[in-house]
Amino acid sequence: MSELVIVALDFESSREALALVTELGAAARSYKVGLQLLTEAGPELVRELVSSGKQVFLDLKLHEIPNSVAGAVTAAGKLGVSMVSVHASAGSAVLRAAVEAALPFPGLKIVALTVITSLCDKDLQEIGLEPSVQAQVLRLAHLAADCGCHGVVASAQEAEVLRGVLPSDMLVLTPGVQLKSASSSSSSDQARTADPRAAALAGATHIVVGRAITKALDPRRAFAEAVAQFTHD
Repeated sequence: MSELVIVALDFESSREALALVTELGAAARSYKVGLQLLTEAGPELVRELVSSGKQVFLDLKLHEIPNSVAGAVTAAGKLGVSMVSVHASAGSAVLRAAVEAALPFPGLKIVALTVITSLCDKDLQEIGLEPSVQAQVLRLAHLAADCGCHGVVASAQEAEVLRGVLPSDMLVLTPGVQLKSASSSSSSDQARTADPRAAALAGATHIVVGRAITKALDPRRAFAEAVAQFTHD
């Protein structure tokens, strides 16, 4: 069950990222590689993680024309990653292109990002979107399901509603997860957060935990705490 807790490798170098992977050892099986680390370290880090038996969520948040997104998904599939994120707001043509591009790679899942967890209702109004965050998340999640995406990315605040309306086999990845632990010195720029237990109760199938583990005084203990809270029956 530990693979359901995805550790975000938000580091400035592959050396730092691999040091954490080594420290967490066999217990941690799933990692997120985002734009910062991919730009810094390149695809070789992803290959190294995959070759060592780790599952990689390549969090690219793709938002481009359909052909470009399909090409990026194909490249990710060749790397052997398990999941790639695409902005649902890019529209149905992009989402369908991503899903189709993933077909030759049976282990690759497309997850559609609904509304990033740093945004609140006021932020949506600032960019010309009148509905609330929840309304926007629901709209985009339905679009992702209609286009054949394997899952969505949404905060715990929306996960419970999504679980009630999406197909039962769709994944719900919840980022912005934090631990109420004195061993963590992390801070957050997320607006919509939750702890692992709250995310589980809301219906998340996976959680993404970053600084609560990577900046913890004892990352192994923080990871074990996240797994215990998320998978506790």
